Amino acid sequence: MKFYTRKQLLLTVAVCFLTGAIVAGSFRSFFGKENNQGERDESAVTALISEAADTSSHDFGWVETLPGQSEAAAVEISTLSQNAALEDERNSIAIYDRYNSAVVNISTEVIGYNWLFEPIPREGSSGSGAVISEDGYILTNTHVVAKAYKVYVTLSDGDSYEGTIVGLDPENDLAVLKIDAKDKKLTVIPFGSSDALEVGQKVLAIGNPFGYDRTLTQGIISGVSRPVRSGNNLIIKNMIQTDASINPGNSGGPLLNSAGELIGINTIIYSPSGGSVGIGFAVPVDTARRVIPDLIRYGKVNRGWIDIVPVQINSRIAHYAQLPVSSGILISEIPAQSTAGEAGLKGGDKRRPIRYGNSFIYFGGDIITAVGETPVHTFGDLLGALEETRPGDQVAVTIVRGKEEKTVMVTLSERTFSIK
Repeated sequence: MKFYTRKQLLLTVAVCFLTGAIVAGSFRSFFGKENNQGERDESAVTALISEAADTSSHDFGWVETLPGQSEAAAVEISTLSQNAALEDERNSIAIYDRYNSAVVNISTEVIGYNWLFEPIPREGSSGSGAVISEDGYILTNTHVVAKAYKVYVTLSDGDSYEGTIVGLDPENDLAVLKIDAKDKKLTVIPFGSSDALEVGQKVLAIGNPFGYDRTLTQGIISGVSRPVRSGNNLIIKNMIQTDASINPGNSGGPLLNSAGELIGINTIIYSPSGGSVGIGFAVPVDTARRVIPDLIRYGKVNRGWIDIVPVQINSRIAHYAQLPVSSGILISEIPAQSTAGEAGLKGGDKRRPIRYGNSFIYFGGDIITAVGETPVHTFGDLLGALEETRPGDQVAVTIVRGKEEKTVMVTLSERTFSIK
């Protein structure tokens, strides 16, 4: 065992005490710095929060200054843009509030047959319509009601009425219905004009897509004066193209401008899937304005017609008869005492009838290749060329007779047949 003197013990204790003091001082210095740093970080975060919360001196969103533009000017432009957006929203809301009650839901019943071939009523097509007069006239599409046995019109308040089909215009896919709403005051959508529409104009569509009553969608005019082939294989001219969402059930509903005026009747969508892909078409309101009086008065549009028995030329007919053209309208027959005959048009040779399907063709007659400035290749082209004419109008008809082309002025007669 080793023994220590008193002096050695005191020295050992003193060294231990000094060492402990040094270590304690180091720890105190280290943690003091950490605390000070934490206090500084906390102060910085508090300052940032206070600055962000001070909305009186900041504008929401990014404000980007252009070269040579002051920050104040950029802030002013940003504020104007926000105000313009709010104004556009207020405009859309005001139009919807005022005119959504003028949009009706149209449903139909059609005649079907059971397994015993007995006629029974079945649910038909449905669509939309716009009230165009206080006495209950409603504008919609022909394809919504054409095959209907019964038509039902439901107003915005849920009241339903049985409607009457007043007139149909299949060539423009327009129809006029009538309901008797008793003493109820109906909201009417005012007519605008489609004459001076421009691509980029704001438009609103109100309708009943998939049964969702009076749905509002908004877009722009994507194109004007579009010729579009309808479901009955006819060309509707001057259609309005829009990217406002149009879906099944929107047919017949109104397309409105930013003044709340009717500028089109939503009619057709282009869609590989059956839903909206941003390509919809509306019949221009100027077309509706032109045909509605006839639909109400006659139940049809009283159009002019070249009084002939037409045959649409195809490659098979052209090859068989060795015709000089491969398309156009062959005049097979001309009725006696017709304006077409009086104008000098020539029909086929009735001594040599050729059976074609369920009918006979008489070759040797004139071939119509144009009416006015409109080329005629198909029967639909001929109807389209005469769509805006009236009985008694004169038109220039370009024909091929043998190998000679000539133009004949023809006075139009009244069309006596209807297009399905």
